[in-house]
Order: sequence, then structure tokens, then C-alpha cells
Amino acid sequence: MKPVCLVLGAGAGIGGTVGAHFAKAGYHAVLCRRSDQAGLNALVAGIEAAGGSASGYLLNAAEADAIEARIDAVEADIGAIDVAVFNLGAQIGDRSLADTSYKAFEMGWRLATFGLFRLASALLPRMAARGRGTLLVTSATAAMRGNAGQHSHAAAMGGRRMLCQSLNAEFGPKGVHVAHILIDGAVDAPDTLGKMLGAERFQALRATRGKADGLMVPEHIAQTYLHLAGQHRSTWTHEIDLRSFSDRPWWNH
Repeated sequence: MKPVCLVLGAGAGIGGTVGAHFAKAGYHAVLCRRSDQAGLNALVAGIEAAGGSASGYLLNAAEADAIEARIDAVEADIGAIDVAVFNLGAQIGDRSLADTSYKAFEMGWRLATFGLFRLASALLPRMAARGRGTLLVTSATAAMRGNAGQHSHAAAMGGRRMLCQSLNAEFGPKGVHVAHILIDGAVDAPDTLGKMLGAERFQALRATRGKADGLMVPEHIAQTYLHLAGQHRSTWTHEIDLRSFSDRPWWNH
């Protein structure tokens, strides 16, 4: 039986690419995203065409019990989850405090922080009982530095980072590896940066900065995720930050 990698937030950028890399390494990739059934089917088909194993499900993480039910179904029907990748975004764009509604602020927290808490609550005790498992959590610059217009995102991502530290403190000694992965830069991803900028601006950015390796390439980001999942427990990485060579790191802004 193949090991299982569950990806929440398996879009066309980091999430889907990470899932494909794990499938190539011999895992069965369980790919979950909120929408775009056709895109999800294409991602699964591409993995299978390359000789990998995958399944895909639409999942709205904001719905009550959706995350928990999917974990139950995967463990019952596919196998024990060895690696979970929490890649749900919560970026609502630059908004002043006055333009950030209570609903928008709360939704950022529900996706970025409460969603991770729900995943951990449903999965980490199972991993601890087995004495093994890995939780890889995608994060963002906002987890380290709050900027104007990022009230919701920074609060949610800061909470995500602290939650990872708390989870590691409890479950690390039980054999569960929790890693907080800070993506400190712009990613060459059509369903995140592409949607924020719009198609025309995104393609222009890819043609200039992306061509010069100034955008972070999902395929190379995915290599780090795979490496983290394979680390020996005597040298676990619990927090790591990634950025393009041409970007200033978060602490120098």
C-alpha cells in the first residue's frame, strides 16, 4: 500500500505541484480544492499519466465538518495519512481597516487559522497513535510582518504560525513532525498571484521578473516540501523561509 499525502488547497500553484511531487515520489496524493472540478480532474489525470496515483475532491473548508469528514473518508477508504499539506490561503487583498468588514476579517481567520486547528484536531491524534506523521503548513510573509492593508491576512497568518509552534510542542515528542513554511515572495501561480493581479499584469510579470527567476517557481518550492517530509527526526526543521534570490527578506523591509 502506498503512503498517503493529503493536500488541502491543491490549486494550480504550490498545492497542486506539491501533490504531484509527492505522487512522483511514490505517494498516493489526495488533492482537495474549493472549486474548479475541471482543473482538479486535469491535475489528477496529469499525475496518473506520469505514472503516479492520485484522487481529487472538491472541499469547502469553511463548511462545518468538511475537513473532518474528508480525513475520515481518506483514512477509511484509501489509507492512513502519512503527510498532510495545509495550503489554504486567506489573502483578501489590500484593504484599509475601514474597508475590512467583520465578515472578511473573520473569514481570513476561519480559513487560515481555524481550518488548520480543525485539520490538526482530526488528524494529529491519529498520527500520534501511530507514532509517525508529518504536517506541512504553507505560510506567508504576513505571518512575520504586518503591513498596512493586511489586517485580516496578518492576523490570520500570525495565528497560523503560533498554532504551528503549539502543535509542534505537543506532538513533536509523540513522533509527529510539524513544519511552518514561510513563502516570503511572489509565486508564479495563476490561481493566486494571477487572480490578484489580473491576467494581463500577471503575464507581463512572468515575462519580465519570472523570466529572470524573480518569481518563486512552484516546482522548486515543492522540492522543499518533499525534503521536509523525509527528514530524520534527529534533524527536523520546524520553520523555514523561502524566497527568490532577488527578493529582500521579510526582516530587511
